[in-house]
Amino acid sequence: MTFGFAPSSAASLSASTDPSAASVTPPARMLEPAEWAAAGIPLLRSPRDVVNGLHVLHQPRPATAVVAVLDPEERLCASASFVRRSAPADGWMFRNALLAQLRRVIPHDLRRRTPVRTAVLLYCREGDARWTEEDGAWMWGLRDACTLHGLRCGAYITLTRDGWQVLGEGRGGRRPHADSAPEGQDEAVVRPLPRTGGTASDVMRRVAAR
Repeated sequence: MTFGFAPSSAASLSASTDPSAASVTPPARMLEPAEWAAAGIPLLRSPRDVVNGLHVLHQPRPATAVVAVLDPEERLCASASFVRRSAPADGWMFRNALLAQLRRVIPHDLRRRTPVRTAVLLYCREGDARWTEEDGAWMWGLRDACTLHGLRCGAYITLTRDGWQVLGEGRGGRRPHADSAPEGQDEAVVRPLPRTGGTASDVMRRVAAR
């Protein structure tokens, strides 16, 4: 399994080399690709259906995060989208934002001995598909938010102008992408969701209609 890496920001480099800077700026909480790959994140059976469904439902633009909760059959239980604040990437801040959205749309599962439902995160951003420190912070935030809400930590998916990619799995596609037209404006980009069960698609259709 291979990952691409984007250069770190100058600020993070200076913080790592200057002890006085590190004392002022708390270290970013993030997961490296190797840590994420070793975490045992459950694989999506049909990532394309999940991505297509969430794109139709939320129509994310760059800097938009979509968090979704799936049942064991990959049917959508709840989802929410929000725009990332213009602040330095930090997993703790992302964790709080994700947890607030989860608490708003679905009850926690903390009373269960073993998590049953799985949370996945789709993040639409600028840049190419290579892993960035911002992605690492989202991974950290998703994992921690899932623990605090009694959910399994699921896939982290990026949506860029290159298309979509499930980080850590090497699976992706060209459409939808960050510039895909909203539903109804481009039939070649946004196609009707399949009627057959087994994935999140049918429930996404019902939730979107509410």
